Amino acid sequence: MSDYRRIADRIAQDIADGRLRAGQRLPPQRQFARRHHIAPSTAGRVYAELVRRGLVVGEVGRGTFVRATPETPPGRALVEATGTAAPVNLELNYPLVPGQSELLAPALAPLLRPDALGEALRPAAATGTAAAREAAADLLAVPGWRPRPEQLLFTGNTRQSIAAALASLVRPGGRVGVEELTYPLVKEIAARLAIRLVPLAGDAEGVRPDAVADAHRAGPLSALYLQPALHNPTTRATGAARLREVADLMGRLSLPAVEDRVWSFLRPDAVPLAAHAPALTHVVDGLSKRVAPGLSAGFVVVPPDRVEAVAHAVRSGGWGAGRFALEAAVRWAGDGTVARLVAAKRADAGVRQTWTRDLLGAYGARTDPGAYFAWWELPAPWRADTFTAAAAAHGIAVTPGTAFPVDPHRTPDAVRLGLASAPPERLTWALRTLADIVRGTSPEAGA
Repeated sequence: MSDYRRIADRIAQDIADGRLRAGQRLPPQRQFARRHHIAPSTAGRVYAELVRRGLVVGEVGRGTFVRATPETPPGRALVEATGTAAPVNLELNYPLVPGQSELLAPALAPLLRPDALGEALRPAAATGTAAAREAAADLLAVPGWRPRPEQLLFTGNTRQSIAAALASLVRPGGRVGVEELTYPLVKEIAARLAIRLVPLAGDAEGVRPDAVADAHRAGPLSALYLQPALHNPTTRATGAARLREVADLMGRLSLPAVEDRVWSFLRPDAVPLAAHAPALTHVVDGLSKRVAPGLSAGFVVVPPDRVEAVAHAVRSGGWGAGRFALEAAVRWAGDGTVARLVAAKRADAGVRQTWTRDLLGAYGARTDPGAYFAWWELPAPWRADTFTAAAAAHGIAVTPGTAFPVDPHRTPDAVRLGLASAPPERLTWALRTLADIVRGTSPEAGA
């Protein structure tokens, strides 16, 4: 065990020192084993360890490549700059708007009184408080749908909400249907819960009902995990007609769903799947995108007869929300702070999408006026790995398309661009530089 970790440490050091560069292909595992005088199985462990550390990425049929943005200690940039350009990280995607802290601070001041603070620091149940349930119901409401407060449960963040909902619905070894490209952390959650993800074909409208029916016929599905509003990574939004078709099929098959609406606040017109299949849909959402990434809480809207089952999953998983976060959320929702932040972020996302469309739209980047990310199917001859490496060489981190497919044999030559985190001047510089890379010209330096 220690031998393969020592070899992995040496490869990691080669990456850190620049002897192995972003995008460089590692030798096949058997060749690596011969070179290092180790067994092929040990070489497999070395490569798996490098993947676990986030230093390399493997592509079926292509090989293993040094990742453009290896993990680094907190406070360090994910990509070191080359030339004169400062690093721009378009993998991260946490929206912040000017004046956000000033908006958030007043509501927190009453919580700092000793009596209020003592109450806010007590443990919170999965059901939260009556005030938190009412506030969350108001936050999640859209025209045509408002959850009932008694259906609300709370976790530490949206990822924990997804985990709790899936854990309550699917036994180890069960099958969950998901879109062919999906939120990467769902794959990690499924692996920890010993759940098998089944990719479902889709089109411009979202997942296809016939694909769901075929997958269920091949082997019963225990649940679906879907992102109908601003699908990550493609920005696709599912229309009401398709949602009704999916809901009707769910009803015929008695098939529950976990609906991820974490980005839905940017699309107030997006009526949820839960409005069409309330008895089968578990809606997950949270505060981190709407409000601030550092003080988060996750929400789960569950069918009335499943409140206790999901609450048990929250408790057994240790996924409960912090009481302080819930108390802060109640105040931010009640005084209009969340509404003002959401309005500002919708406007900010629209501006950033305009820049992206103007600079990259001619090269195939898919944009949406209400999204904080863009999906870019790269023009030939670019591949996801080589483009990611080329971007990293100019100090820009992008997420390769290989992070999203459920089927590792179907990896798109595309990248996702997170538009929320970079300051405006650095974002526009990065987008111009990416356009220059695709054109094959020399990217401009500086801001």
